[in-house]
Amino acid sequence: MIGAAGGGQGLQLTEDNQPQLVLLDLMMPDLDGWEVYQRLKSNPKTSDIPVIVITARAQSIDKVLGLHIAKVDDYITKPFSPQELLASVEKVLSRRQ
Repeated sequence: MIGAAGGGQGLQLTEDNQPQLVLLDLMMPDLDGWEVYQRLKSNPKTSDIPVIVITARAQSIDKVLGLHIAKVDDYITKPFSPQELLASVEKVLSRRQ
């Protein structure tokens, strides 16, 4: 697991390390999470990496936008349990196999 202090660093680390999965917060200090997501998906080196959004934005419309418009792989709202996160990661990674 590799952590990033913000969106710019996260983009660079993702491109450099090619992780199996990205956990992406929407509210970050330097780049909005949706901007990071768009950059990940538009970059041929990172476009196939699945993304799970983790956010405090718990409104139904935010989840609909994330899952159905942006097509993120999953959307988890804070607070969440470790079991919920693990189940999401397992679900997303199992789709890739």
